Amino acid sequence: MNLTVEPPKQLYLKHKMPKIEINLSKIAHNARMLKSMYQSKGIHIMGVTKGVCGSLEIANLLVDQGISQLGDSKIENLKRMKEAGVQAEFVLLRTPALSEIEAVVDYADISLNSELEVIQRLSECALEKNTVHKIILMIELGDLREGVMPDQLDRYIQSILQLRGIEVVGVGANFACFGGVKPDAKKMNTLSHLASEIRNRYHLSLPFISGGNSANYNWFTSTEQMGEINQLRIGESILLGQETLSRTPIPGLYTDAFTFYSEVIESKIKPSVPYGEIAQNALGFYPEFEEKGNIRHAILGVGIQDVLVGGLTSLLDVNIIGFSSDHTVLDAKKVDLQVGDAVAFNLNYGALLSLMTSSTVSKEYV
Repeated sequence: MNLTVEPPKQLYLKHKMPKIEINLSKIAHNARMLKSMYQSKGIHIMGVTKGVCGSLEIANLLVDQGISQLGDSKIENLKRMKEAGVQAEFVLLRTPALSEIEAVVDYADISLNSELEVIQRLSECALEKNTVHKIILMIELGDLREGVMPDQLDRYIQSILQLRGIEVVGVGANFACFGGVKPDAKKMNTLSHLASEIRNRYHLSLPFISGGNSANYNWFTSTEQMGEINQLRIGESILLGQETLSRTPIPGLYTDAFTFYSEVIESKIKPSVPYGEIAQNALGFYPEFEEKGNIRHAILGVGIQDVLVGGLTSLLDVNIIGFSSDHTVLDAKKVDLQVGDAVAFNLNYGALLSLMTSSTVSKEYV
């Protein structure tokens, strides 16, 4: 049974809005459980902080739970964590841009890479700074995001090994992000085979064989032999307690560590369907509405500028019927929402990402 608790009885709270409430003890529990679970089969987890915009509170919490590697896709987040003294090894989770090479060498201990030109520039910068920059070379195995095509690996590795200031510490692959491709046993076996070939052919130790992310949960639980895979990059499972192929809750984890609250700024009985000639709305599409007669419209003071509205699920029996840049309209149904009431929502990963990035949303750690 999952550890999701019932929503609080009092959902109409009077405080600064909008806000996201963050339960640190639940996140710590999830991190501790996942670390132990994956470690049981020899897999080290990197804690991914991009979903919480490099939150220092959550970064330190992950380190306290024994997660020594933190990954983020934004160099600004790595910089903030490093300068704040978070005691971790920092990993840039996406191929560096040429315009940020110096910052990558300064603030990322390791970066994921797939472009020779970028690696060459990292080498030059590392030499200028009298340091060595570590890289994990990403391999394309079907999801069609970042990665070197397998038939080009020899050419890439031969070129990289001629560069000073660069150390290849691993290979990896990405799944279920862009193309939705599953990290199944066949894909993991392919990555393991390629890693073994590279290790043997080029006499590289390759301490990190990075097999994927939170989408790897089903593969992990259904497979006894992990092959060469010894690292996963875990974010959403820690934060939201679920795997990411079908968003199924992981037994024993909390799925409600984050709650979003937004305030009602108007509440009126209005028609359920707009009246007048219809054109595009503010976001550039033609909206559709269901005829329900007159309903209670409750408007929240947030919109797509603040949060990915489609990723919100209300803890009340109300429906989101539309939104604009800075308004979200609810069908309050039988709930007597009034101006000043706060409506609470569960959220998916996209909504979490947008809320933690938004400067207009207050963050409250509990």
